[in-house]
Amino acid sequence: MQTYSETLGDRGGLGKLSGAMVLIVWFIVVLISARAGAFAADPQQLPLTLLLSVAAPPLIFIASYLASPALRAFVLGLDLVLLTAFQSWRVIGAMFLVFYAYGLLPAIFAWPAGIGDGLVGIAAPFVAIAIARNTTGWRQQALWLNLAGLIDFAFAIGAGVLTSPSSAGVLADATTSAIMSELPLSLIPTFAVPLWIIVHMISLLQLRRRAAS
Repeated sequence: MQTYSETLGDRGGLGKLSGAMVLIVWFIVVLISARAGAFAADPQQLPLTLLLSVAAPPLIFIASYLASPALRAFVLGLDLVLLTAFQSWRVIGAMFLVFYAYGLLPAIFAWPAGIGDGLVGIAAPFVAIAIARNTTGWRQQALWLNLAGLIDFAFAIGAGVLTSPSSAGVLADATTSAIMSELPLSLIPTFAVPLWIIVHMISLLQLRRRAAS
């Protein structure tokens, strides 16, 4: 007979496999949609498809988390150190400043998004180390890192919409955020950003559980 720990191990392995499959299917759907021009901005319309691609995955995750005890057990069992270290990839957001320097993105979007992502990405490995070493105050560091990451996304998404070549682009001028709705950069707001948001949410849920216990 299987022991209890072996049963949990089997479930954990199944959960990881299921999670990987969800990510693969999600990425493929986003990629096909982008190639079909689904995220291209229309000067006469709101960028609803793009906004939906950002908002829907986190909302689906919340609904699934509340409805599924198995999912709750899985995400709360993930390694908080690895979840935090994953945010280190946010340093790629500094490329927005490079695009701004070449006149491809407006300053109102590039500077907040580039600097915010860069700071979160730089801080993430230090916070991950603090968690791994159980350093005094690591919970506060992890909390602020995740809150800062979410606030950065809120500003970046808002600035991206307001500078887009759409009916919502009230701050758009000669240089817009149009390249963010075209491949390959469209994969950032439609896949990477909602994935990072979900990782932030999982980290905050874990911190809440630890604080309660």
